[in-house]
Amino acid sequence: MFRRGEPVPFAFVAEADRFRSNVAPPPRERATRVQLAGRILATVTVVASLVGAVVLGMPALEVHQPGTTGQHSATAAQHR
Repeated sequence: MFRRGEPVPFAFVAEADRFRSNVAPPPRERATRVQLAGRILATVTVVASLVGAVVLGMPALEVHQPGTTGQHSATAAQHR
């Protein structure tokens, strides 16, 4: 590929780090009450969905030993 013969001065990089613009960005627009209410509603919906998923998923996470309940009832019936 083509290479330049003269060295490239890197002073412009150091100057770019120190450069500060005198142009200020425009101020941010404040959110309206409707926008805030929408954000809050969306957040509450997401959090409620996650909590509901955990609550509904808890029975599936419990350790269930398949033969224990049947053995207890069968043993109790034999002792009568």
